[in-house]
Amino acid sequence: MNEGVVTRDMAEYPPLLREIKNSPERLYYTGDISLLSRRCVAVVGSRTVTPYGRNVAESIGRKLGEHGITVVSGMARGIDSFAHKGALRAGGNTAAVFAGGTDVCYPAENRNLKAEIERKGVIVSEQPPGKVPEKYDFPLRNRIISGLCEMTIVVQARNRSGALITAELAEDQGRRLMAVPGNIDSEYNLGNNKIIREGVMPVVSIDDILHELGISYEKPDIVREKLSSTEYQVYELLRGRGEMSIDELCILMDKPPGYVNRILSVLEMKGLVFSEIGKIFLANR
Repeated sequence: MNEGVVTRDMAEYPPLLREIKNSPERLYYTGDISLLSRRCVAVVGSRTVTPYGRNVAESIGRKLGEHGITVVSGMARGIDSFAHKGALRAGGNTAAVFAGGTDVCYPAENRNLKAEIERKGVIVSEQPPGKVPEKYDFPLRNRIISGLCEMTIVVQARNRSGALITAELAEDQGRRLMAVPGNIDSEYNLGNNKIIREGVMPVVSIDDILHELGISYEKPDIVREKLSSTEYQVYELLRGRGEMSIDELCILMDKPPGYVNRILSVLEMKGLVFSEIGKIFLANR
């Protein structure tokens, strides 16, 4: 199990987090810090949830995990925990951002989940090991959750939920925001329904999230059956990064442009990629 610290001037520092105006000077971590240099999406919500919220959070975590997205949350009880579990059950990647030190399990009941994330994902914090989280540490933590991610999804939130702070921070950071609609007669959905009314894009189906991320709706294992090993290698590189230039693909594959272009032409004929403004993107399906 890897442990360490990365600072803002290091290559391993998460690139999207470096862009926010108050990015932490250093991040302590346990696990695979490289997962935060891949495409990341935050899934957040209240600690107290309904069966509906639990199922939706786990389903979103699982779907994102299946498609190579790192699911980021705060490992709080409720929505956070179920999002992490969904990603892990899909064999995907997940990251937990702690308000205290990475060695301080909060809440204590999540110690088994913490151990699994340390083995299969990553836990990060701007606080040094041993720091017990205080009330004021949680809003600071929330800016890291949204700052790591290209999109934040609010699943279920009360009117004064901390998840709404994360949503506001995501908007301030210029990141995309979506929210899951809920029953209008439930206090557990006041917050997410409110921000939808204010103009945040609703998640009508989980495929809406994939569409916004430019990801194929098909599961990777289904796509793999249709592709040669080399074609699938290119597909996986694009799935992990979202968009790439031909030069970047050539460097990663250690192949000349003509070779890479031939593969991209086949993938484009199969409807899996398209090119625009000098970049290659995965096509929606």
